[in-house]
Amino acid sequence: MRRHTPFALALLALIACDRPAAEPPVPAPITMTGPLIAASMSMKAAWEFPRNPLTDKTLDNSKLSEEIRRGFKLFTNTPAEAPRLAPGGMSCTNCHMNAGQREKSMPLVNVAGMFPEYNRRSGRLYSLGDRVTDCFLRSENATGGELAADQLPNASSPEVLAISAYLTWLARGAEVGKNPSWRGQNTIAASALVPLEKLDRAKGEAIYQDRCATCHGPDGQGVQIGDKIAGPLWGERSWNDGAGAARVYTLAGMIRYSMPYLDPGNITDEDAQHVAAFINSKPRPAFPFKERDYRVEKLPADAVYYTRQVSRVGVR
Repeated sequence: MRRHTPFALALLALIACDRPAAEPPVPAPITMTGPLIAASMSMKAAWEFPRNPLTDKTLDNSKLSEEIRRGFKLFTNTPAEAPRLAPGGMSCTNCHMNAGQREKSMPLVNVAGMFPEYNRRSGRLYSLGDRVTDCFLRSENATGGELAADQLPNASSPEVLAISAYLTWLARGAEVGKNPSWRGQNTIAASALVPLEKLDRAKGEAIYQDRCATCHGPDGQGVQIGDKIAGPLWGERSWNDGAGAARVYTLAGMIRYSMPYLDPGNITDEDAQHVAAFINSKPRPAFPFKERDYRVEKLPADAVYYTRQVSRVGVR
């Protein structure tokens, strides 16, 4: 092989420096489905927000505008903005991706106008504030921190009101009482549901280790990705056993359409259910008020962390 002299190497370096710098790559456009980021978009769109109150010039310095902006910050970085209400480190946007603006990831655009609505778990009408409170108590596991019972969030808590302001802002211009077409599209069709007794946790674990552990870790506690960390899926830092994601079919729907995040939607209905059964076979924090749930409505079959009870209205 011919060897270059030091002078020749220096000359080559100078020639290289004289060349114009390469143009930075143009980012690929974000694919949209109506007002929502398309479910097919991968992790590169994780921090895209079609509607962002921090950059919206129509918002002013009024108290309402300030609360909308605060609600967005709470929603996208809950542990930093409200650590006492998110002791495990979960953020609202871990489940409602792209600040509630991603297709088939439980999007919340235009949803505020649907409240109050009936909540089957509680057997009563829920206000928007009630629903946000439930997310803090269950998905964020606020009950697992150091708060006394009278310090737990409620519909009048400042953080709940701020997030409610943000969600109401996301519904500006929407018809009140009209369910948006994208709501409830993150569920697996009833015809494709596998009976719980036929779900294979071992198969779910194998799929998890192959397709999920890259981001969530072999131990399910989340891997650091840049300055972010994927949400923990079980253990003391995860959602508690009274959360919606603690139901197998509910979690399976989230997995089916949002995961794996590098290739979202590329998992079958059946495999998503096996993975969900595996994840929800793991220990997690106990919600201390489960005995208040499903006192009117029948206990769903996939609510695996609940014990069935006999009550005035029959077997649960």
